Amino acid sequence: IRLSLVGSEMCIRDRATGPERSPAIAMRRIVALVACPFAAWLVLAAAAPARPGAPLFPERSDVSAKDKARIQAVTRPTTDFTKPERFEAMSGGAGTTTAPVNADSFSHFSTNITFEEEEQFKLGNALFRKFWVSAPSSTQASDGLGPFFNARSCQSCHLKDGRGKPPEGGETLSMFLRLAGPPRTPQERQDVAEYRRLNIQDPIYGEQLQEFAVPGLPAEGNMQVAYEEEPFRFPDGETASLRRPAYSIAGLAYGPLDEGTTLSPRIANPMIGMGLIEAIAAGDILANADPDDADGDGISGRPAIVRDHRNEEIVLGRFGWKAQNGSIRDQASSAFAGDIGISTPDVPRSHGDCTERQPACIAMPDGVQPRLGDTEAPDPVMDLVTFYSKNLAVPRRRDVDDPAVLRGKQMFYDAGCPACHVPKFVTSRQADNKAQAFQLIWPYSDFLLHDMGDGLADGQQVGMASGQEWRTPPLWGIGLTETVSGHSFFLHDGRARNLTEAILWHGGEATTARDAFAAMPSDDRAALLRFLESL
Repeated sequence: IRLSLVGSEMCIRDRATGPERSPAIAMRRIVALVACPFAAWLVLAAAAPARPGAPLFPERSDVSAKDKARIQAVTRPTTDFTKPERFEAMSGGAGTTTAPVNADSFSHFSTNITFEEEEQFKLGNALFRKFWVSAPSSTQASDGLGPFFNARSCQSCHLKDGRGKPPEGGETLSMFLRLAGPPRTPQERQDVAEYRRLNIQDPIYGEQLQEFAVPGLPAEGNMQVAYEEEPFRFPDGETASLRRPAYSIAGLAYGPLDEGTTLSPRIANPMIGMGLIEAIAAGDILANADPDDADGDGISGRPAIVRDHRNEEIVLGRFGWKAQNGSIRDQASSAFAGDIGISTPDVPRSHGDCTERQPACIAMPDGVQPRLGDTEAPDPVMDLVTFYSKNLAVPRRRDVDDPAVLRGKQMFYDAGCPACHVPKFVTSRQADNKAQAFQLIWPYSDFLLHDMGDGLADGQQVGMASGQEWRTPPLWGIGLTETVSGHSFFLHDGRARNLTEAILWHGGEATTARDAFAAMPSDDRAALLRFLESL
């Protein structure tokens, strides 16, 4: 361990080149982290605060020394932008779908699953699309909706397995408001510190605003959003307009919100590649963390630490806008409970997001069928929905050898974007499913938490994530958003109407990259966007 730490200190000295911040600094940080990933993990583990239940994520044990060298070589950031990298078009490794580009591009199964597994995928797809109904109902395997809910099916939010959008014409199915406040009592603070609670829900309205309810029960209220346009002028004279949202709730049916409750809007994330993200070794994600900005480049990604819903073991958060879930199954069970009001063995709340101060909601019948299990969506349902979510394939990239795309890729690197949007990983051989094991993948994310500045702040703590921090979202498939989802809204609340606006909203740790983009000549900005559209 001593030798490893010495090696890591050498890496850090190589990276620490002074207080100035530039694309070159960002690139050196990426190269250093790739060159010394395991030593970097040891430094992070050694520096981790001594908190109750502090996590210990071991170094990869699934690879030999020879394999480690191969992984470091293949994931090293490129410096050659004259041609595509080997396998670059296959963003999801061997499971990448090469099906024709159309509205169903995010709905194909990984091409390397077995014939028998295709059946599980299709059954999971049917459950993902299934509309739940209120209890009691003649369709006993489908009742239990709500009593409060934001959607009747998974597909309602993740339409075509794609990206949600902000409200239009009063329709808010693929976006909702999280409701939470800071811990106040010693017990609440301890629970958050020990990763047993992400935050403190509103005492009346629970974890999120529920805009629909079963018959006989008033819904909680309606999300309202108003936008203020803010002009932006590029140094070369071109202009853009950014819209700043303001959120409120109309028609609160059960009294006022708690004075400490904050509103955090969230649109549904795309579903592709989730099994591959889950298969990335925790140590490889931690290798990119720099919580104290030891290298002085202004970027200090932090890992999210959470607990598994079933066994309460400490795990690395990977999913959700604030990396609040450590597994696909946890993400699914959270959505079943919070969005649809369906109980699962992982989150056995048969009345969903009802609180004790909503007795009429708690008094409503649930859909638990003892002959099927103790919850409304028992283990067989959860297993199939999880398998489906795990095996939605990443589409093959387009135009990887186009000169404009290659030029845009160079601009992306020169601006320092890969410091957070890490291009490549090699997944663990110990993945649950062979389809995700030992795959070279190109998600363009470090899956860490970053301070994105006041402009994107929601003021809401979620576990380890502060009110200014967000998980770096993967970029694979981003160029197909309009094709699949029929819109081009981006960021956690869909405020950005195109990729240019999304970049310009970057602040905090991403300020240097944003400013580098803004300072580019118009042709170079267009090339960078062309690269993103190819992902």
